[in-house]
Amino acid sequence: MPAPVVPSRSASSYWRATRQSRYSLIFALPLLLLYEGMAAFLPMRETRGVRNGADVILKSVFSLVAGRHGPLVFEIVLIAVCVWLVRRDLQSHGGFHAMRGSVFLGMSVESVLLALVFGVIVGTITARLLGVFGAASIAPMQTLDTPTRIMVSLGAGLYEELLFRVILVSALALLARRAFRGRPGAANVFATIVGALLFSTAHYVGALGDQFTLQSFVFRAISGVFFSAIYLWRGFGIDAWTHALYDVFLVLAS
Repeated sequence: MPAPVVPSRSASSYWRATRQSRYSLIFALPLLLLYEGMAAFLPMRETRGVRNGADVILKSVFSLVAGRHGPLVFEIVLIAVCVWLVRRDLQSHGGFHAMRGSVFLGMSVESVLLALVFGVIVGTITARLLGVFGAASIAPMQTLDTPTRIMVSLGAGLYEELLFRVILVSALALLARRAFRGRPGAANVFATIVGALLFSTAHYVGALGDQFTLQSFVFRAISGVFFSAIYLWRGFGIDAWTHALYDVFLVLAS
C-alpha cells in the first residue's frame, strides 16, 4: 500500500502565509492604487463619473457622517486599518526582511488560474441547473469605453469583495453562530448562501444595473458562493484579484 502523500513544508507554509495580512493585504494594494488612480485621472467625458457600485455604497455611509469629505475619510480609515493589520502581522513574523517574493509570485499565478477557470466552473453549474451556459450579461457596461470598464472591473474585485465577503459574510456568520448555537459550519453555510443572494441582487440596482434574468441571477449567486469559498480558504488578496481579473478578462474578450 503506497504511503499517503504529505504536503511539503514549503507548500503548507505558502498556504498559511497567503491568508495572513502581511501578504494578503499588500497583495491587494495594487488594486486600490490602480482603481483609484484610473478613477481620478481618466477623462470625465469617458468615465461619466461612473464608479463601482460597492465603492459608492461604502463611501456613501461615511458621507452620511462626514458630508462631502466622506469618501476621503473612508480611504483614510481603510488604509489605517490595513496598515495596522499588516504592521501587527509583520511584528509577529520577523518584519519585512522575513517576507518572500515567491509567495507573491505564487499568489499572482493562483489568481490568474482561478480567474480563468471561474467562468467554466460557475457556467457549468448554471447550465446543470437551468440548461443554459454562459456568463452573466454585462450589457449596461457596453456603453462605456474600455478603460472605464477595466477601472470598474478592478473596483469590483476590491470593493465588492470588501463589502460582500469581508463585511457582509463575516457579519452574517457572526450573527448566525448565535442562532445555530455555536455551530460554525452551519453558520458559515448560512452566511455564504445569504451573502451570495444579496451579492447577486445588488447587480440589478442602480443606473448601470443589469436587466433581471433568472440565468444571470443564478450565475451571480453561484459566483458569490465561489468567491466566498476563495475568501475563506485563500484569503482576501487572492479573492479580490480573482474577481478583478475575471471581470477584466470579460471586458477584453467582449
